[in-house]
Amino acid sequence: MPKRFKMTRRFPCAMTEEGHRRLKRFAREAGLDENEALSFLFENFDSVTKQDNLNERLRLFTAELEARKR
Repeated sequence: MPKRFKMTRRFPCAMTEEGHRRLKRFAREAGLDENEALSFLFENFDSVTKQDNLNERLRLFTAELEARKR
């Protein structure tokens, strides 16, 4: 039996403009709303990411994070 899709939590989330644009594009292409798209990505996180790429991208992101906050 399929899992029931029920939004159980709401949380305030701040995103970069670039990240939000990409989320909106992904949701639109997938035929989902933004909340559904985020739920999909996090429920399937391990299968939709390549661990090697994730580690490298995370390293790059954190290296420039302070500069991006200014």
